[in-house]
Amino acid sequence: MALARRHPPRNRRLALRPEEIEDLLDRGFPLPEWHTPPAVAKELSRARPPRRHRGLVVFFTGLSGSGKSTIARGVSDALRESGDRTVTLLDGDVVRRELTKGLGFTREDRDTNVRRIGWVAAEVARHRGMALCCPIAPYARARATARALAHEAGAGFILVYVSTPLAVCEQRDRKGLYAKARAGQLRGMTGIDDPYEVPTDADLVLDTSEMPIEEAVQLVLQHLTETGWVEPRLQPA
Repeated sequence: MALARRHPPRNRRLALRPEEIEDLLDRGFPLPEWHTPPAVAKELSRARPPRRHRGLVVFFTGLSGSGKSTIARGVSDALRESGDRTVTLLDGDVVRRELTKGLGFTREDRDTNVRRIGWVAAEVARHRGMALCCPIAPYARARATARALAHEAGAGFILVYVSTPLAVCEQRDRKGLYAKARAGQLRGMTGIDDPYEVPTDADLVLDTSEMPIEEAVQLVLQHLTETGWVEPRLQPA
C-alpha cells in the first residue's frame, strides 16, 4: 500500500503548482482543462494578461563606454521594426540634457537622475509600453529604486549589466572623459575616482569586449522572447 501511494497511477495528473500557473499565464499559454475549468481560466487570464501585453522597463547599466546605449538602441530598433510593442528609449546623455539638466555628479544628484529616469520609465510601462533606459546608474540603491517604481506601476523590470571592463572602456573613451579624469581635469568619474557598484541582481550580463554589439542585441532580444515579453518571432534563428 505504501508503495502504491508513492507511485500514483499513470493516468493521474498532478495539480499544477502556483508558480507553474503563473508561468503559463505570463507566456500566454492556455491552462489545461483537466486542471482549470475554462471559465476560471478565462478570468485568471484576464486578471494576469500575458507579459507581451504588459508594461516593461529594461534597465541597462554599466560604465561609460561599455556599449549599453548602443545595445539599447539596437534593441529599440528591432522592437520598433516588429511593431509589436510601443518602445521609448531613455538614453542617459539625452536625459541629462533634457530631463535632469542642472544636476551634477554628486551621489545625491546621481541618485536623483536615476530616480527621475525610473519614474518616467515606470509611467511608460504603466500604460503597457516598454521603456529602455541606459544610464550609468553606478549605485545599487538607486537601481533598486528604479525596479521598485516599475513594480509599483504594475510593470516588469529587467536589469541588464553591461560588464565591459574599465580598461576596454578607457581605450574607447569616445568622449575623452577618462583621459580628463586621469589628468585630474575631471572629478567624480565613475570607475576612476567614483565607485561603480557591480550589480548582484542582474537578469542578463553582457561584456562587449567578448562579443560584437550585434550579438549582444540578439541576446537581449532572445531573453525578452524566452521570458515572454515579446513575440517569439523576434528570437534569432
